[in-house]
Amino acid sequence: MYNPALDTLIAVADCGSFTKASERLYISPTAVMKQMNTLESHLNLKLLERTPAGVQLTSAGKIIYRDAKFMVDYSKKSIAEAHAAAHTYDTTFCVGTSLLNPAKPFMDLWYQLNKDFPEYKLHLVPFEDHHKGILSEIEKLGEKFDFLIGVCDSKVWLSLCRFLPLGRYKKMIAVPREHHLAAKTRLKPEDLYGETLMMVPRGDSGVNDFLRNDLEKNHPQIHIQDTAQFYDLSVFNLCAETGNVLLTIECWQDVHPGLVSIPVDWDYSIPYGLLYSLNAPSDVLKFIDAAANLCVV
Repeated sequence: MYNPALDTLIAVADCGSFTKASERLYISPTAVMKQMNTLESHLNLKLLERTPAGVQLTSAGKIIYRDAKFMVDYSKKSIAEAHAAAHTYDTTFCVGTSLLNPAKPFMDLWYQLNKDFPEYKLHLVPFEDHHKGILSEIEKLGEKFDFLIGVCDSKVWLSLCRFLPLGRYKKMIAVPREHHLAAKTRLKPEDLYGETLMMVPRGDSGVNDFLRNDLEKNHPQIHIQDTAQFYDLSVFNLCAETGNVLLTIECWQDVHPGLVSIPVDWDYSIPYGLLYSLNAPSDVLKFIDAAANLCVV
């Protein structure tokens, strides 16, 4: 933050001699003189006058002495503030939030548990739901985020993080507002006959794979079209633009203003909950334990 030799300059000026300054600093007089010689050489200024009566500051030395005291004090305050900021960061939970993975369920949980974490504050960290980049965001758990909250039935996601289920969201169907099914308050699978149903490819989600198998076996009149492996806004845009129908979930009913989400007569749902690092620190694990106990109760 500043040159430590300034402390030595202040001691020499205050004491009036190298010997007395050395006693204050607990170093030898020779070491004091060497530091002063080095400082003068570094600044290319003569700071001290050696006289039979002792050591005095030169005109340049008086200016450096005056500002050195300010620099020492300012540096101490700066370091103290930095330590305080570091402590604040250590007592902050960073929670990721996005359009498809909003932090609201975490906030609802936090207001029930924050009494157990009186020193902690929350910091919301926005991120994008890009289907090609979501895995890199999940990998940042423990660095960029302490928690993400969202739907998780993905084998790939679960290989990158830990997951505490909090509940389940029902599977629904989204259709464009001008679609002939949009006026219905509830659908049957038979209502989708002749439609193109957009959903994620087979292989990563047990729930989606089971639903796909059911439809292919019992309702082959529904044409299934693969979307991106992970949803982002482009998937909802494509549904609105093509007039197809989209497999969605109840928490995404307001994601796209051009779509209407309708419940279906089936029992399919998918878990949502807290995602956290594979190597989560103790305070995160403490919160997870508290959340798990709350869910049990």
